[in-house]
Amino acid sequence: MLAQKYRFHSRGGVRHTYQKGKTIRTQIMSLVFAPNSRYHQRFGVVVSKKVLKSAVGRNRIRRRVYEAIRLELTDFTKYQDNIFIIYQKSVLTMPFRELRELVHDLLARSLTE
Repeated sequence: MLAQKYRFHSRGGVRHTYQKGKTIRTQIMSLVFAPNSRYHQRFGVVVSKKVLKSAVGRNRIRRRVYEAIRLELTDFTKYQDNIFIIYQKSVLTMPFRELRELVHDLLARSLTE
C-alpha cells in the first residue's frame, strides 16, 4: 500500500489538479498532473462505475495501480500531484509487469512536459 503522505486527503487537492493540471492520455489510462508546493508527490487513482460496476473490482484495480506507483516512486523526484484515471477494465487482468511499465511511462512523460 502507498504511504499516507503520498495520497490525497481532501477533494481540494484533487479539484486543483483537475483544473490546473496537464493530461497525458493512453488507450487504457490517463495521467493528470500539476506541480505542488509540498516536498513529496501525491497520487490518486480514479476508476469510474462505467468502467466496472463491481466495487470489489474497482477497488482491486485501484490497489494494483497503487502498488505499481509504490514500486516506481523512488525513480521520480519532481514534486507534483498525480491522478491516474482508468478507462478500461483490462487493467484488472493485465500482467502486473505491463501495468508497472505503463505507470512508469506515464510518470516519465509527465517529467518531460
